[in-house]
Amino acid sequence: SQEPEEKKIALELLETEQAYVNRLHLLDQVFYTELMKEARNGKTVPEEVVKMIFSNISSIYQFHAKFFLPELQKRMEDWSRNPRIGDVIQKLAPFLKMYGEYVKNFDKAVELITVWSEKSLPFQELIADIQKRKVCANLTLQHHMLEPVQRIPRYELLLKDYVRKLPPESPDQDDAERALEMIFMVAKHSNEAIAEMERLQNLWAVYQRLGLEDDIVDPSNELIKEGPIQKVSTRNNSTSEKYLFLFNNMLLYCVPKVIQVGAEFQVHLRIDVDGMKVQELNDTQFPHTFLVSGKQRTLELQAR
Repeated sequence: SQEPEEKKIALELLETEQAYVNRLHLLDQVFYTELMKEARNGKTVPEEVVKMIFSNISSIYQFHAKFFLPELQKRMEDWSRNPRIGDVIQKLAPFLKMYGEYVKNFDKAVELITVWSEKSLPFQELIADIQKRKVCANLTLQHHMLEPVQRIPRYELLLKDYVRKLPPESPDQDDAERALEMIFMVAKHSNEAIAEMERLQNLWAVYQRLGLEDDIVDPSNELIKEGPIQKVSTRNNSTSEKYLFLFNNMLLYCVPKVIQVGAEFQVHLRIDVDGMKVQELNDTQFPHTFLVSGKQRTLELQAR
């Protein structure tokens, strides 16, 4: 007999969860454990580095292997009597916030693998050795590490499909919709946390290049664009190299420092965006020029 659509999706969730737990087992119990053992023997790489690469993968593995997968298995065995998974996923959803840390750390982790593979031959060899095993299916450590990053969007897609296919009178309707909402919020939370962290890291890097001037460092600022520019001097018909940082609230007019100790630029002028005007000029001698006029000053600038 033809299985109902919603059961097929629930079974797909179970099957992909089983495969996912195997992947987490490989990351935590094989890669992490063996690299950690080597690190403790002091042969390959500092223990700290291994911990930084794998972040909180152990907690994620334990949660899926010991809690979520068994709950899902029990539920699917009992499907004919109790055809629902919404409540199980509602229990899962709050724990998915653990992924925030793993996902935020992902780029850094991949970078560390590259750096230490170059620095330490034993580290590189151990990873290559594990990657040759059948369980790795010819895929790299980085490839396996991507799986947790993609798991929450996968839950979201499967659950959306499940809710869509549920018959109107299904006892799982309310729970499944609520579960989908929770998963959606977790995914959003995770993406927003990453975006916000990246924004702050980039902002901090810019502030360091500007010498951390007190009146400029503000975490709520947003960098919109930066780049080199020529300042046109009409007095002696010449241009000189300058650099602009455009934030949501101010334009910083900077001079590149010759000796780059500490800061890369010196801020010469700050023009508030509030009330600032930009006007293109038709200057035959200096093409691509424009005027920036603000409360503080007017500048004639030339783009590339």
